Amino acid sequence: MSETTRFAPSPTGPLHLGHAYSALFAAEAARRSGGRFFLRIEDIDRTRCRAEFTDAIIDDLSWLGLAWERPVRHQSAHMDDYAVALDQLQQRGLLYPCFCTRRDIKAEIEAAGHAPHGPDGPHYPGTCRNRSGAEQTERIEQGQEFALRLNMAEAVLQTGRLTWVDSGKGVVIATPEIFGDVVLARKDVPTSYHLAVTADDHRQNVTLVTRGEDLFQATHIHRMLQSLLDLNTPAYHHHHLLTDADGKRYAKRDKALTLRHLRDSGKSPGDVFGMIGWGDKQ
Repeated sequence: MSETTRFAPSPTGPLHLGHAYSALFAAEAARRSGGRFFLRIEDIDRTRCRAEFTDAIIDDLSWLGLAWERPVRHQSAHMDDYAVALDQLQQRGLLYPCFCTRRDIKAEIEAAGHAPHGPDGPHYPGTCRNRSGAEQTERIEQGQEFALRLNMAEAVLQTGRLTWVDSGKGVVIATPEIFGDVVLARKDVPTSYHLAVTADDHRQNVTLVTRGEDLFQATHIHRMLQSLLDLNTPAYHHHHLLTDADGKRYAKRDKALTLRHLRDSGKSPGDVFGMIGWGDKQ
């Protein structure tokens, strides 16, 4: 079976060795199956993403010898797609405006005496979930800033039991409720990672999502959104994360491990493949 895969970095800094491994992994999965490989630029965060990092990503991947389908999808150019998805969720009665600040949320959790934690930190305590429609409208008309949250309990009722297939763990039962009422859009960022990546994987007909094991838990939410929005469900492979000698994950802030620094230091693509153990860690 031919697979369609993608590598989807955010242009918030230079690519490092971990990115190189992830990109090669996705490209190789497509190549082995005679499939297609896409590059997607996940640049929805206008405050952190920069055009020069996008250019550097494309330059570094080309230097590694990777080739991908054209055109490159830039999420910032497709906000209308995400707005349509949000409207679909709104029509199902699954979204509500949340006017809470991070300080408000922290104070309510502390006052409750306990803080059930999900993969993204403490669960949102539900302050705005039960506000009346009249109050919501009044606050919006007053110009109060708000985020759009998914009513997780209602969403679980609508989807019922869901599963997905992971190459390492087999059939996985989706438990998106571990995240609580996740934010799907804000005024400054009119979509979330979860919503945008799920919509894009469907639009690009991705059949195999390969990404780091740190994103395994996020798949619970993605599977739910796929069901709610009637989107395709790809297979998943969450590969290991590269670490340094001390077991610390590679990060963009470590300039010595960026592809740009290695290139400037005279390293070749072959040197990079050796540094990440390409060929023996797949």
